[in-house]
Amino acid sequence: MRRASKKSLSSAATASAGAEQVNEKQNRKRKGVSTNLTSRKAQRGPTKAVSKEVERIDQFFYTYADNSSVMIDPEGIETLCSHLEVPHTDVRILMLAWKMGCEKQGYFTLDEWRAGLKALRADSISKLKKAFPELVQEVTRPSNFQDFYIYAFRYCLTEDKKKCIEIPVACELLNLVLGLQFRPQVDKLSNYLKAMDSTFLCGSTHPFFMKTRCSIDMLYLDCVSVPK
Repeated sequence: MRRASKKSLSSAATASAGAEQVNEKQNRKRKGVSTNLTSRKAQRGPTKAVSKEVERIDQFFYTYADNSSVMIDPEGIETLCSHLEVPHTDVRILMLAWKMGCEKQGYFTLDEWRAGLKALRADSISKLKKAFPELVQEVTRPSNFQDFYIYAFRYCLTEDKKKCIEIPVACELLNLVLGLQFRPQVDKLSNYLKAMDSTFLCGSTHPFFMKTRCSIDMLYLDCVSVPK
């Protein structure tokens, strides 16, 4: 009888230990499932937020886009400027085009709009207005300004695949891009260009696209001899 009871106790202990192991495994599985669900929810959260942001940016785009071309054309840009309460010749609109990486003058595509406004965290007129100071600060950094400067003139050459730019247009761009910071140099360069016999500046020859990629100071005319 005593031997039987010992065996019974041993069997019961073994069964209890086995049950504990099973329970522990089940608990681990549950924790694993719980952790996976939590991580999935965490992953879904930002994705949904991003998709909603893109959706709002798209809706903002279609407020000004032409239905047939599915682009914001010059008329749409003028409407956008009126809502922003800035003239369409304001340098900040050119900065916005630079930020979006626009390839064709006077037109914003949906992809360009998404890229630029997502970077600016702007999905409405009010947010875009608030983003302007930050955009100006970004463009005027020395590391970015030369790129913006060259972009401004190349942007004008995208219209009808132009290879040359009219001197009056070049002077207007100089005033727009550099006028506030470098007034004396801009006036000298404008006078120099207006005194030239040619009425056009070609991309391979005019000082805005120097192949040697001169420093920005040279682009400001420090290296140009201006007739008195």
